[in-house]
Amino acid sequence: MTTHRLATVLSVLLGLACLWFAYGGLFTPEAFASGFGIPSLPQGDAVGFLTVKAGRDLANGAIVLTLLALGRRRSLAWVTLLFAMSPCVDAFAVLTHGGTYAAALGIHASTCAGMLLTAGLLFASSSESGTVRSNSVEREGNRILDRSSL
Repeated sequence: MTTHRLATVLSVLLGLACLWFAYGGLFTPEAFASGFGIPSLPQGDAVGFLTVKAGRDLANGAIVLTLLALGRRRSLAWVTLLFAMSPCVDAFAVLTHGGTYAAALGIHASTCAGMLLTAGLLFASSSESGTVRSNSVEREGNRILDRSSL
């Protein structure tokens, strides 16, 4: 499997996983909370945490799949690299709210590692002839933002 294809497959899986987590947070919060690594479903106002996380996951999945569909692999690489912060914070949340190290590392730290790997593969597969393409304004389709025309 080529680097390009592997990066594409991992990106699709990342986007779909985010959408799946959003669905779980919105429609099956009991199962979602335990799968997240928090030992019990939050009660009262704290249950809003699941809705916030579901909203974040919904947006993340939509962004990943949209950038992939538009062929913006370089932009997707940067977004994936930045999105890798989320599972790191999630691991911290698990550890500080009664979760186990196994859940924090096995679920969230491994997700972060997978996202970093995907970002690296996207960066590697968005290059031409071994050199990185310039991130020109014109190539990204934003001619109106080209400073040379100002």
